[in-house]
Amino acid sequence: MKNSNQPFKKNYTEEEAAKALGISLLRLHMILDENVFNDGAPRPLNVLLQPSDMVLLQFWSNLPPNPKVVCMPRRPR
Repeated sequence: MKNSNQPFKKNYTEEEAAKALGISLLRLHMILDENVFNDGAPRPLNVLLQPSDMVLLQFWSNLPPNPKVVCMPRRPR
């Protein structure tokens, strides 16, 4: 969400969200898989994101790795 002068949309497609966040679609999928769809169920094919989702995604995309936090292994699918 690089340009704060643009009005928020009601919904963002995955492609629109990645572009607005300034990240690749692959990076967006990685963030969603690590932080949202991590219960073992596959990520839905078409995800629609709301502005509140974009705030969280921007936060997660800018998190530096923390050496004091031990990441849990991903659950098998």
